[in-house]
Amino acid sequence: MLYSQYRWSTPDIEPEAAAGLSQALSVSPLVARLLVGRGVLTEAEAERFLHPDLSQMHDPYLLHGMDKAVPRIQQALERGEHILIYGDYDADGVSSTSLMIHLMRHLGASYDIYIPHRSNEGYGLHNHALDWAHQQGVTLIITVDTGISAVEQIAYASSLGMEVIVTDHHEPPEVLPEAYALINPKLPQCSYPFKGLAGAGVALKLAQALIGEVPREWMEIASIGTVADLMPLEGENRVIVSYGVESMRDTRLPGVSALLEISGVTQEQVTSVNIAFAMAPRINASGRLDHAGRAVSLLTTDNLDEAHMLAGQLDLLNRERQQVVESIVQEAVAMLEHKIQSQGSVPHVILLAGEGWNVGVVGIVASKLLERYYRPTLILGIDPETGMCKGSARSIDGLDIYEALTACKHTLDHYGGHPAAAGMTLHRDQLVELERGLNDYAAGVLKEEDFIPRRLADDNCLISDVPLKVIQEIDRLQPFGMSNPSPRFVLNKVTIKETRTMGREKRHLKLVLEQEGWQLEAVAFGKGALADFLLPGTVIDAMGELSINEWNGTRKPQFMLHDLAVSEAQVFDLRGSADPLNGMKQFMRTFEVHLRYTSGSIGVIVRQETNVSIGNSLYEPCLWVYDRKVGLLPRNAAAQHYGQEQVRTLFVFDTPETPEQLDAMLKLFSGAENIILLHGSGHNRRDRLQMPSRELFKRMYVLVSKWGAEPVGEQEITPVLSRQCSCSVRMITMMLDVFEELGFIHRRDGNIEFVANPPKRDLATSRNYRAIESMAETEQVMLDAPTSQLTQWMITRMKGVS
Repeated sequence: MLYSQYRWSTPDIEPEAAAGLSQALSVSPLVARLLVGRGVLTEAEAERFLHPDLSQMHDPYLLHGMDKAVPRIQQALERGEHILIYGDYDADGVSSTSLMIHLMRHLGASYDIYIPHRSNEGYGLHNHALDWAHQQGVTLIITVDTGISAVEQIAYASSLGMEVIVTDHHEPPEVLPEAYALINPKLPQCSYPFKGLAGAGVALKLAQALIGEVPREWMEIASIGTVADLMPLEGENRVIVSYGVESMRDTRLPGVSALLEISGVTQEQVTSVNIAFAMAPRINASGRLDHAGRAVSLLTTDNLDEAHMLAGQLDLLNRERQQVVESIVQEAVAMLEHKIQSQGSVPHVILLAGEGWNVGVVGIVASKLLERYYRPTLILGIDPETGMCKGSARSIDGLDIYEALTACKHTLDHYGGHPAAAGMTLHRDQLVELERGLNDYAAGVLKEEDFIPRRLADDNCLISDVPLKVIQEIDRLQPFGMSNPSPRFVLNKVTIKETRTMGREKRHLKLVLEQEGWQLEAVAFGKGALADFLLPGTVIDAMGELSINEWNGTRKPQFMLHDLAVSEAQVFDLRGSADPLNGMKQFMRTFEVHLRYTSGSIGVIVRQETNVSIGNSLYEPCLWVYDRKVGLLPRNAAAQHYGQEQVRTLFVFDTPETPEQLDAMLKLFSGAENIILLHGSGHNRRDRLQMPSRELFKRMYVLVSKWGAEPVGEQEITPVLSRQCSCSVRMITMMLDVFEELGFIHRRDGNIEFVANPPKRDLATSRNYRAIESMAETEQVMLDAPTSQLTQWMITRMKGVS
């Protein structure tokens, strides 16, 4: 049995609404259900959703403050005032700044830009930057993607004689800055119909207010900021990104063209997903490891050669960023594993800090550790000279990290964020107290089920529901992103027909799934290690996304597998392992997320007492040994403490010596969901049993009868009989047991005497004869049978003794 990595859930979909949309729009029932599941209930709503149009854009003057900002900017243009565009270093800030540069150029304005350095300055307006602007003769500052909380800084700018227009989209604080104009759809006094604009979206609305219809390439820039900042792709954002992506497919911006090329994206087929996973990371890398100005230059250059040079630099920075992240991840994991060993468990909240850790990537590191351990995670970089720590937090569904930090605010110099992510600054002397406080807070909030991540699927479906035509229809729901993710589906009770690996290093998994005569290819990236364990015939539940695989001019449906589950007990055949302990460790790593280990859930069976420890693990295995009298006995403290009831994953290092031991094992561990056979060759082949036959017993009877009435030493004669009968000594000894039971021989003082006229008895009446048959079958199957026969045989016996 394999548990799914995630807790799957699907929405309740009103069938009548879906049926009505399917008929009205002439789309498949599946696509109609997807629309209803996303809140699109009427034909009119569906038309707007499926056909985003500029007519759906709102009047920019509905934004509070726009009526003041536009005349002030026009006045600055007329007077030739010097304007400062003050932006931010993330992809939304870069996009917002770039869009405003295009606007300033279009208007013929005198302008400068300023973006703070992430590591040296940090987020927001800074007084030293305002001093610089004043020295440059700036009289009007326009902020983009920042400024709504800059109360003191804007007051300082005013004291220098500079007026500030704030364009932002972040949550406004209780006390607002006294700027010349505040433009933010989230302001309490703002009645703008759509609240989900990115910083780049707000900048775009300012451009529309100033010049009316904007050039189509500006929509490209706004779409980058919208997707990269994880804004909901609904309402006005859906229009912006739809038009932006369409424009990118024939872009006139050299920077966008070069960025797509260096990212390996086919320009004619670019999607919002490419923006999120190819373009945005490279733009963000500029601000994380260098200065965001390089990315702004890329999005604003008119020179294709310069664009290629800048795109190449961003690509190198992104590769460097990946290496820096991986290095910190490795250090952080080692630090955490040491902490786990000393504490005996994974903490409710992970907090790790290191000197020299690049604060520009700590948020990415936190995300990676959260994904691996599924715990709220804080990663901080420590300045070795000052002892100050800057960090980022990422949280799970069950814990509002902002609230948790608020409960520990006495340890923090600064913090801010929202339920899923936050940033903080504190001195290293406060780290221990912060960690203790966060874990105490989490212990009172989190429940056991909160540590299993959720994954929402859009619908359950059959393979027959998703032919090529339906997958093409699903594509009409693009652009995909926040609030409109690429649809995920659950396929229940599908059978694996074929299993193989893909890629040069066999890192990826490919399956052929079958259901009611329909087949579908499935691909799972990074899950090649599962190939040896997902055998043909295995019935699974699968969750993933549908796509179209194009190869050599052929197009066919494909399932991008995200998660799977097997609901039946399983036997995994890893026989012949030269190092069972290492085999167990590898198996546990491979299936860690699918077995949901808990204390007492891992059992190991050996023939004699052995030191079986899996090292840096939370879950010490319960060790059991075979015993001829009682079947199995606990042999370490874990087994004695937890007993056999909690064992769900059972590793068999050695085969049972008798069928009775096998059945005792299966009965004792009847709750086991997975049995992993790691035994080697077992008995030496010269000591193996063979299926008994009447001819073999007849031949041996003839040999024994030649002794006459003289006693013969058993130890001396059994090797002779072994050679003459071509059987193991062990087999000969057990055959003699049968002869003794049937009265053919007597055993006294280590000697054997032949009975001249024994009673006639049928071999089949002998308990020992039947034992040889059963033991030989067990031995043959356990050691020699093909995997399919072995697993089925074991599962049948498991059911028989349960």
